[in-house]
Amino acid sequence: MPTVTKNLIIINVLVFFGTFVAQRYGIDLTNYLGLHFFLASDFNPAQLITYMFMHGGFSHIFFNMFAVFMFGSILEQTWGPKRFLFYYILCGIGAGLIQEGVQYIQYVTELSHYAQVNIGTGIIPMEEFLNMMTTVGASGAVYAILLAFGMLFPDNRLFVFPLPFPIKAKFFVIGYAAIELWAGLADSAGDNIAHFAHLGGMLFGLILILYWRKKNNNNETYYS
Repeated sequence: MPTVTKNLIIINVLVFFGTFVAQRYGIDLTNYLGLHFFLASDFNPAQLITYMFMHGGFSHIFFNMFAVFMFGSILEQTWGPKRFLFYYILCGIGAGLIQEGVQYIQYVTELSHYAQVNIGTGIIPMEEFLNMMTTVGASGAVYAILLAFGMLFPDNRLFVFPLPFPIKAKFFVIGYAAIELWAGLADSAGDNIAHFAHLGGMLFGLILILYWRKKNNNNETYYS
């Protein structure tokens, strides 16, 4: 396994188990490392990086790290470790920024006129509710990895459960993006999934890959 891919998985796994150790001492690492809404009192700009190493459960980290292992290894071998790490971190930050923007729209359109919020189990002050708007996970960076794989190896065929036949990588990526867009616009309340963060990671990945391609084309040398 390439170095950066391996170390990303190790760090994520260590932080994941570290959250359980911290809980035994009454410390919730999500309050410190998770990405809070930028208007919340617990927000810290460093959380735009730390949040992507936090996860909300075993299935969350397992599928994210499995994707990093499967597709990140290929990208790192293709791009090299420095470019792959830069891509991963930048797209993760971009996903967080998009999520912040979506939360701000929600705040302005639905919450800003109220001083308290009913969360079902009780009424809490708005300041406390804003601190509950926290995002964790590497999914934004992972979706960017999927996008990159689809753009670099569009005709590679993948077996995707539960489909009984292989599908080209480009259609796999397009399908995933369409599902995330539909789910985000449908506003599936209660699923606790940051769909627009996933799309944000893909968007930043698309912009970065197109920029690199344009830069490479401009640097081509022609001989007569």
